[in-house]
Amino acid sequence: MSSPRHTLPGTPQPPTTEPPAPAEADSAPTDQAVHPVDESRPIGRILLFGVQHVLVMAATPISAIFLMSATLRLSPALTVNLLSAAFVLSGIGSLIQSLGPWKFGPRLPFVMLPGGAPLILFIAIAEQHGLRTATGAVILTAAFYFVVLPVFSRLLTFFPALVIGTMIVIVGVNLVKVGAVLVTGRPGQPGFADPMNLGLGMATIGFTVVFYLLSSGILRQLAVMLGLLAGTALAVALGAVDFSNAAGHDLLGMPQPLPFGSPQFNLLAALPLMLYSLASMAEATGQTVINAEAVGKDIDRRTAVPQTIRGDALTSLAGGFFGLPLMVTSGENIGIVRVTGVRSRYVTAAAGGVLIVIGFLAPVTHAISVIPSAVIGGTAMVVFAVITVLGVQMLGRSGLDQHTNTFVCAVALALGLLPILIPGVYAGFPPNLRILLESGVAVGAFVAAVLNVLFHHIRPAVTARVAAARTESDNTDR
Repeated sequence: MSSPRHTLPGTPQPPTTEPPAPAEADSAPTDQAVHPVDESRPIGRILLFGVQHVLVMAATPISAIFLMSATLRLSPALTVNLLSAAFVLSGIGSLIQSLGPWKFGPRLPFVMLPGGAPLILFIAIAEQHGLRTATGAVILTAAFYFVVLPVFSRLLTFFPALVIGTMIVIVGVNLVKVGAVLVTGRPGQPGFADPMNLGLGMATIGFTVVFYLLSSGILRQLAVMLGLLAGTALAVALGAVDFSNAAGHDLLGMPQPLPFGSPQFNLLAALPLMLYSLASMAEATGQTVINAEAVGKDIDRRTAVPQTIRGDALTSLAGGFFGLPLMVTSGENIGIVRVTGVRSRYVTAAAGGVLIVIGFLAPVTHAISVIPSAVIGGTAMVVFAVITVLGVQMLGRSGLDQHTNTFVCAVALALGLLPILIPGVYAGFPPNLRILLESGVAVGAFVAAVLNVLFHHIRPAVTARVAAARTESDNTDR
């Protein structure tokens, strides 16, 4: 992760930094001053690797908008407009986070997507207060990021590797479950555990393993994309692809601003989303640290994390004016970086450019949407599991041989994984509280951070004061 000079005072330091795995795939830089993250490559290769990121992540904006459209009963034209906006804003956000203009973006290989939990909150606000109020809540929350960020930056010392590693494990497990649901469907709903879908998902994983095992060089780096394409080809051969939505559309589709009309601002309605933004900042902290870890780049969290959050806030602010939920940095592409070993941030910048083009090309958007969810899920499960492994690696360097750290990690994992492993466990709670509690990442990060402060900051301070008082009392008695 970071060298000691770049970590925060009082933050437990990892004893050593193991050589990052991706280094073996990146060519050695000819200029020692150029880190592989900042290394440019031929435009053809950058675009090729960028497309691989897009293929893996494309399902998220598509499924998010389709879920939003189905729940809020939006018209097909409005759905296409939102889908176009989701791709364009995801692309703009990826460019900001990867290129890092001014104080926005950490200049790491990041992509941005509509957030899952923010989407649920957006839908809940829209159902209760209307779409215009939900849009206003997104804009208010984006502004809230900028207001709270200076205070949050000072709290980063309370997020050491123990807290971040625990949170990354929960993020990874949650994402693996998301990928698995794409393969199996949801329990209790028609088509759950359909043998055809299970076969496609497992076959896609198998294709990916075969490509990674038998190929080398650039083909091995593209194993994830090749596995996805092979899974799609198998689905076509088995007649599991519906091409009816891939044709009959205009060539260009421009996202229209304010699709629901002028936003309405209601602080009370926006409160759940504002509270979530605090957890989102903690998650952005973890995403930034684990991304830097994956590419082997030293960062100063006091500057890199606020840059990530500013990028989130700016993109979300723009997304709010296009009717989208909050946009967040995604951990989905970190697994791709780790598997392929390609660390250049220009690859995710290229992915951002491709996403913007897709947003304007309606037929491409519809063509991507025909890839069976089981195939995408098979790919996603592999990529997301890599994130879990990265979290485990980070925990391995956080002093888990100390009983206190083991206890903090165990309690945070137990409470953070509870709503993930047992959906609906908080069904009897008030709706706004339930939405927050059912975010396992937010609960796990909060519990780990609080226990870390209690055991490593407050308890030692109290113990020292009691000992000092006893010593003073003993001296007085003498």
